Amino acid sequence: MARIAGVNIPTQKPLWIALTYIHGIGQTTAKKIVSDLGLEPMRRVNELSDDEVLKIRETIDADYMVEGDLRRERAMNIKRLMDLKCYRGLRHRHNLPTRGQRTRCNARTRKGKAVPIAGKKK
Repeated sequence: MARIAGVNIPTQKPLWIALTYIHGIGQTTAKKIVSDLGLEPMRRVNELSDDEVLKIRETIDADYMVEGDLRRERAMNIKRLMDLKCYRGLRHRHNLPTRGQRTRCNARTRKGKAVPIAGKKK
């Protein structure tokens, strides 16, 4: 198993698909990494030599923010918005949609399970 950026990537998959298992690398970035290194995208990971895996690892470490660093930066950005008490930060704090979606009849994923309100007693 090849280990790149702290992730065991699957060995039976084509190289460009296996690279997408790393958090922060999507399909476009994976194809760009493979083409920049001059590797064939459809080669399986288990067919790569140690030097090729090392080149991939060094390229990702040098040029891309992935895994823990990316998660940490994203969390810090959200925390900064919450500390500023701007509108988006308040929406994050109350666990509501932050990009303008309506919440009157939708947004169950963000708001959680519906809580019934007790009816009027007679």
